[in-house]
Amino acid sequence: MNLKNPFKWRHFKKEIILLNVRWYLRYPLSYRDLEEMMLERNLEVDHTTIFRWVQRYSPEIEKRSRPHAMKTNDSWTTDETYMMKRTSR
Repeated sequence: MNLKNPFKWRHFKKEIILLNVRWYLRYPLSYRDLEEMMLERNLEVDHTTIFRWVQRYSPEIEKRSRPHAMKTNDSWTTDETYMMKRTSR
């Protein structure tokens, strides 16, 4: 991936690309759902294009967001209903 500008030669603006990738990774949406949502905003994006964006940009997003993720340890606690992982502070 071009480190200077990973969005060079893209048909859509980087904000549109990142918005679709973020929505796909964060919410339980299909590529066709995102395609429909973009069409509602007068942007015609094919679901296979969104798939390619996710494949291309999600590893870089994950790599850049990993240092900001909350640190956890291996201590687990349970109650009657839920199993929760305790976070380190």
